[in-house]
Amino acid sequence: MASIQFTLDNLRRILLEAAGADENVDLAGDILDTTFAVLGYESIALLETGGRIEREYGIVLDDDDLSDDITPRDLIDAVNAQLSLSEARAA
Repeated sequence: MASIQFTLDNLRRILLEAAGADENVDLAGDILDTTFAVLGYESIALLETGGRIEREYGIVLDDDDLSDDITPRDLIDAVNAQLSLSEARAA
């Protein structure tokens, strides 16, 4: 079975679908280590983003994984950790 990986491109797509983007933020740029607060995403937008990730990937994220003081890299790592756990349980 192929391992599913959540990528920055996946996150960008879901962020745009869930909450759009601030016109002053270039999501296509180097955003991996920029906090969501600086990117213009507040807690409600991140909750919607997290809900979409959970539904699409069949995982559950912790509330701490969706705070506006984390970075896209942090969220991607959290999603991939949950995906790995899910795959290990299914094996």
